[in-house]
Amino acid sequence: MLSQLAQNSEKAIEEGIYKIMHQNKKSNKNLIDEIKQNKHASLITEVKFSSPSLGNIREIVDPTSIAKSMVDGGAVGLSVLTQPHLFNGSPEYFSQIRNAVKVPLLMKDIVIDKVQIDAAEKLGADVILLIQGIFDKKFAKDIDEFIDYAHKKKLLVLLEAHTKKEFSDSTKTSADILGINNRDLDTLQIDLNTTKTILDAVTKDRIIISESGIKTPKDIQFLHNCGADAFLVGSSIMKTKDIKGVVSRLVASI
Repeated sequence: MLSQLAQNSEKAIEEGIYKIMHQNKKSNKNLIDEIKQNKHASLITEVKFSSPSLGNIREIVDPTSIAKSMVDGGAVGLSVLTQPHLFNGSPEYFSQIRNAVKVPLLMKDIVIDKVQIDAAEKLGADVILLIQGIFDKKFAKDIDEFIDYAHKKKLLVLLEAHTKKEFSDSTKTSADILGINNRDLDTLQIDLNTTKTILDAVTKDRIIISESGIKTPKDIQFLHNCGADAFLVGSSIMKTKDIKGVVSRLVASI
C-alpha cells in the first residue's frame, strides 16, 4: 500500500493537482501552542471522504460545513486531505476550508516532492505531514532536506512513524511534531497498542500525536495514558451524522 500511495502522489503531481495559482493566508495560531494550552483532549479532526481501507466514507457535500461543525465541537486543528486518489481529497476543498475557519490546518497528503510543500504554503496550511516509512522504504530522498524546505516556507512538520525504528529515526530530525500511526500503511491493520509500544520508556521532547483507529472517549483516555498529547481522528467522525456532538464528547474525555 505504501508503494501505491506514493505512486498516486506521482500521478497527482503529473496531473497538475498541486499547481495552486492563488495565495491563502494561514491561521494566526500555532498548533503546538494550541495543544499545550488545551485543558481537554486535543483533537485534530480530519475532513476525509474516502480511504484505502474503508472506501467511500461520506458523500462529498459542503466540506466547509463539516469543518465548521468540527471546530464548533472543540477541535484544536483540522487535517484536510488534498490527495485525490483513494481519498477523494482536493486542494480546492482545502482552500474552501481555509477561508472558512481560523484554526490551524494540516495539509494531509503523501508528500514525495517539494511541489506539494509549495502547494501547502500557497493554500494557507500551517502544518504538513511527512511519513517516515515513505522515505525509509520507497525513496532515496533526504527527509531532513524536506523538513528544512518546509521550515523555510514557515510550515510546521508532523513526521509520522509506525514502528519503533521509524519513531527512533523521526526523533533525530528537526520535525516539530511527532506522529504515531496506529495503522500499518502496508497492511492497513490497526492496533492502538502501537502508540503504547512505541512510547513505552521514551523520554518525550516534542508533542506526540496518536493517529488512526480512535473511536471512543476510552480510546482517547487510553492513548493519553500512554503518553500521547493529541489525537488525530478522521473516519469515526466523518461517518457520523452528529459531527459536532461526537467531537465534543471526545474532547471532553480528558
